[in-house]
Amino acid sequence: MASASVEVTRLLNAWSSGDEAALAQLTERVYDELHRMAHRHMRNERWADTLQTTALLNEAYLRLIGTAAIQWRDRAQFFALAAQVMRRILVDAARARAADKRPGRTVHVALDEAAVVSDTPDAFLPALDDALTAFARIAPRQAKVVELRYFGGLTEEEVASTLEVAPRTVRRDWELARAWLLRELDPA
Repeated sequence: MASASVEVTRLLNAWSSGDEAALAQLTERVYDELHRMAHRHMRNERWADTLQTTALLNEAYLRLIGTAAIQWRDRAQFFALAAQVMRRILVDAARARAADKRPGRTVHVALDEAAVVSDTPDAFLPALDDALTAFARIAPRQAKVVELRYFGGLTEEEVASTLEVAPRTVRRDWELARAWLLRELDPA
């Protein structure tokens, strides 16, 4: 993994410098992992029949290739940005679907283990996004941990590397963030 990570970082930097061949090689290297990330997102969605994994991946890819000017640090930073882009796509799609629907009954949805949220299934992602945005104002690093783990599917070690903190700090941040978000998302 270390050599693959170094290779992805090298390709990211070459792409940032304008090497279009590096983008093609990068795409080959990261496509399967991005597809798995998109699949994890779609597996948890009740409306997956209206947005397919490949469509999510393609939309995220198109947005990511518009970010070539970024000075990439490493593979983890790239996947963190990919997670953020997928989060934005899914939240926007959920908001669009929910705009035409009336609020419904309480729905139980997993946030790692469990969270209770109100309204329709389409309302979960926007509610989580709103809560995470509010949480980011008071605890930015902890909110980033949620984004990277929940939306990005990164491991504790990958999150720790991306945020340049110890894995133990990531675990503590995750527990704090989860407790805060569960409280915010609970309609009771």
